[in-house]
Amino acid sequence: MKKLLFITLVSLVFGLSTFYAQGFKEPAEGKAAIYFTRVTAYGFAVSFDFFHQDQYIGSFKKKNYLRYECEPGEQLLWASSENKEFITADLEAGKSYIVMVNVIMGAMKARVGLEPIGPSHKAFDRAVELIKDKEPIQMKEKQMAKMKKKLKKRDFMKKNLDKYQNEWKGSKNFNHISKDMAVPEDKM
Repeated sequence: MKKLLFITLVSLVFGLSTFYAQGFKEPAEGKAAIYFTRVTAYGFAVSFDFFHQDQYIGSFKKKNYLRYECEPGEQLLWASSENKEFITADLEAGKSYIVMVNVIMGAMKARVGLEPIGPSHKAFDRAVELIKDKEPIQMKEKQMAKMKKKLKKRDFMKKNLDKYQNEWKGSKNFNHISKDMAVPEDKM
């Protein structure tokens, strides 16, 4: 009987900790949170890499999402696949924002698209449902370190940020996350 009670309590605690680990989480004090969401299984095998300015922040594939916290204010976020897709942001402390990760047919590999979405967007409810139903993707520390080392060796971030500043910024219209696109509290 004691063993059954112990197993029940452990299951309950584990279940609650899993429950509280998913869904929207308030950003740390003075920070903003961005949820990169991929709400479709289309192109499930293709992994996209994500960056905040010159920092690698993670990678994921399939129908999933990545949660990232950063400083409020003006920020540059981007993703890499067959293409490089940038998005500018003006973030407010204590707020959360959703960026839809779109899978676009490419020549050799799927291309990535980044689209900020708010409550009026047709995919907003699907993104919120995904965030509430699953835990965010978190790369293992060893895997992150290996990827950062690989990217640094290739000077990947610097090369692409230079291209952004000198070529792409003036010739392409990149999407922008504005402060008013924050997820309303009643949707969290």
